[in-house]
Amino acid sequence: MTVSASSRSGPSDEEARRAELADALAAVRARVADAARAAGRDPAEVGLLAVTKTWPASDVALLTDLGLDAFGENKEQEGAAKAAELADLRPDAAPRWHVVGRLQRNKARSLVRWAHAVDSVDSARLVDALESAAARAVDAGERQGPLEVLVQVSVDADPSRGGAPVAEVPGLADRVAGCAHLHLGGVMTVAPQDVTPEEAFATVSDVAARVRATHPRATTLSAGMSGDLEAAVAYGSTCVRVGTALLGRR
Repeated sequence: MTVSASSRSGPSDEEARRAELADALAAVRARVADAARAAGRDPAEVGLLAVTKTWPASDVALLTDLGLDAFGENKEQEGAAKAAELADLRPDAAPRWHVVGRLQRNKARSLVRWAHAVDSVDSARLVDALESAAARAVDAGERQGPLEVLVQVSVDADPSRGGAPVAEVPGLADRVAGCAHLHLGGVMTVAPQDVTPEEAFATVSDVAARVRATHPRATTLSAGMSGDLEAAVAYGSTCVRVGTALLGRR
């Protein structure tokens, strides 16, 4: 029997990467499911946001093949380029792009053309900039529907890390909810290093409940990453943001 050159050389780089991502995705989903069951929750209540910052659009394309549709980017310029490239690689895919990093107000105008959500809103000035940009984009036919917004909660009130202090979150949520072109999805947090994840997520769980009491549709609590997702799920996270455990280390 004649063996083809492709058979002799083994799987292609793309096939090998697909298999690597599939294994990692299965492991992450198993962790989420185990954490949910341990907390007496339905695993289906916890969504997965793949944080694809610094990774190529080809990886995002493979993740869409594996069934993921939500991706997080830190920087507007990188996210815009990746969204455009993915549209060429997988024209039939329908990804939802989230901005998860700190955002400068002057990036709002370009961001609203491609992003579906901003998960890191932490100031009234940023709320106003996003509302203005989204309104202009809708009027220009550059987007349809509102931009989803999460208010980022800073547990330690460290301004260098981003996020709004706990006391300011309800007011920011009210401001977002009052905007015609923004939709208040809920809250987000990153656990600081100087407190335990359990302490951080317990605090944010209480904040999220206060926001939901006033805005019942703001049901998203985005908390937990590769290293602490189990603790986040135990405290009610509805979305974990996973980069390293899914895509590997650079």
